[in-house]
Amino acid sequence: MATSKSESFFLDIRSRELNGFRVKKRSYFGDWASDFSEIGAVAVEHQGEETPPLAVSFCKTSKNSHIFAVSDEDGYVSLFDSRRKFTSFTCHQENTEKARLSDWVAHQNAIFDLCWIKEDKNILTASGDQTIKIWDAEEKKCISALMGHTGSIKSLCSHPTNSDLLVSGSRDGSFAIWDLRCNISSKSKSGESRIGSSAVVRGAHLSSQPKRVRRGKAASMSITSVLYMKDDVSIATAGAVNSVVKFWDTRNLKAQVTQACPYPESSALKETRLHGVSSLSQDLNGVFLSASCMDNRIYLYNVLQLQKGPVCSFSGCQIESFYVKSAISPDATHILSGSSDGNAYIWQVNKPQVDPVMLKSHDGEVTAVDWCPTEAGKIATASDDFTVRIWNIQSSYCSSTRPPSSIRRRVMAIPSTECRKMSMQKEPTGLTKVSDSSHTPDEILNQINSSNPITMPLISTPEAQKRKFSLTSDIKETFGKTPEAATNSPSSVLNPPSSVKRRTIRDYFLVAGA
Repeated sequence: MATSKSESFFLDIRSRELNGFRVKKRSYFGDWASDFSEIGAVAVEHQGEETPPLAVSFCKTSKNSHIFAVSDEDGYVSLFDSRRKFTSFTCHQENTEKARLSDWVAHQNAIFDLCWIKEDKNILTASGDQTIKIWDAEEKKCISALMGHTGSIKSLCSHPTNSDLLVSGSRDGSFAIWDLRCNISSKSKSGESRIGSSAVVRGAHLSSQPKRVRRGKAASMSITSVLYMKDDVSIATAGAVNSVVKFWDTRNLKAQVTQACPYPESSALKETRLHGVSSLSQDLNGVFLSASCMDNRIYLYNVLQLQKGPVCSFSGCQIESFYVKSAISPDATHILSGSSDGNAYIWQVNKPQVDPVMLKSHDGEVTAVDWCPTEAGKIATASDDFTVRIWNIQSSYCSSTRPPSSIRRRVMAIPSTECRKMSMQKEPTGLTKVSDSSHTPDEILNQINSSNPITMPLISTPEAQKRKFSLTSDIKETFGKTPEAATNSPSSVLNPPSSVKRRTIRDYFLVAGA
C-alpha cells in the first residue's frame, strides 16, 4: 500500500529511533551583501478561505528540519515540506498543494504560538481559547490539554533538554510551568486528558509606573514571550507593559533573580515612554538573548552580563504590533526580524552599525519568522498577506566547515570573586555614564552602538585544559581546567556536569544587600 507524504515523513522519524544515522556538519554563512533569494511561497488557506499565519516553526531534528509547521488565526496547524520544488509562474495555492503534508483544526480560536517536542513527534499549540494542546503530529490527534490560564496564551517554550517540561506566558499576566508527566486531573468528553500547571507566577510584569491608557481601557499586563534558558532551570519572561526582561529560578519562584533593560541603570534618564517587548529568542548555546522592543529596536544581551544592559541594538525595522517577532540564528551570528512595513530584515550580530539585508516580497506586515536549524541560510517569514515564504542564501556563501562560534561548546562560569567585582561596579565597562538628563534614548543607544563591534565570545570545549573566554571586546579572563578535571574549578552555566553543584543565572548576579 502506498504511503502518503505525511506518513512517509513520520516513518522516517520512527526509523531513526531504530537505526543510527549520520549527522551532517552544520554549514554557516559569513559576510554577505543582499544575496538572499526567495525559493518558494505557500498560501495559508483552508477550503479556499485565506487566513493570517501567526506562528511558524521548523522541526528541531536534523532529519526533519526541512519540515515546518504553521499556525493561523482560524485555529489550524499546517505542515509543509520546504524542499518541494516551487515554480515561480504558478499561484501560491498550487505551491501549497505541492508542499503541504497535512493540516487540521487544532483549536476553535487563534493559535499564537507552537513548538515541536519529542523528536518532532508532538506539537504544542498555544491558543486564544486559554489552553495549550499536545498533538500527535502523525495522527493529528490531541493527546492532552493544559488548562489553567485565564487569558489568551501568547507564548510557550519547551525545556532545552527535557521535553516533558515547558513554560507558557498569557495575556492574564501570568506565566506557568507545566510537567507533562503529572497525573491527569480529568478527561474531556472527547477523551483527551487535562493537566494542570505545576507552578504559576501571577502579575509577573506589572508596571511600577502609571501608564497612560485610553479611557475605559486597563493597562496591559500581558506576558508576550517566555524562554526556558539553556542552564535548564532559569526562565526569561517579557511583557507588554515595558521593555524589562525578567529572569526567574524555577526552584524558587517567589521573586525574580535579575532583570535586563535597554537603558543603563547608571543613567539619570528615565524612559519617557514605556515600550513593550514583542518577542525573545536565544541562540543554540544560550550565550545571547535578543529582545524585540516596540521602540523599533532589537536589543542583544549577553546572559552573563545582563545588568550591564544590551551589548548592542539593531534598528531599521518597524515593530508596530506585538505580532512582529524576531529570532537570533542558532550560531548567534545573525538576527532575523519581521516588520510592519511588509519587509523582513537580517543583521550581522558583530556589525550592528551596518544596514540590514532587506527581504522584499510580502504585501503585508511580516510577523512570525524562524531559522532552519540545520540548513544554514534557510529561513521562513510569515505575513498578513496570507503567505509563508521560504528564503535561502546562495550556496556559494555557505561553507560545510563549522566556524569556531558554531561548534558545540561549554560556557565557563565566572569565578565568584570576579562576579562580585563585576556586580559591584557602578559604571559598566564600555558604556559611558550619562549624567545629563537632557540626553535622549537615541543618544544613549548611539553610545552603545558606537563602541567597538561586538566580539563573539570564545567559549572553551569540555576537552580543553586551558582556554581564554572573552565576554565582550573589553573583558577577557583566563580560566583553568574544566569542571571534569576538578570539582573546585568553575562549573558550566549552560551544561554543568552532574558531579558539580548546578549553577544558574542567579549565581552570577548578587542580590542587593546580600
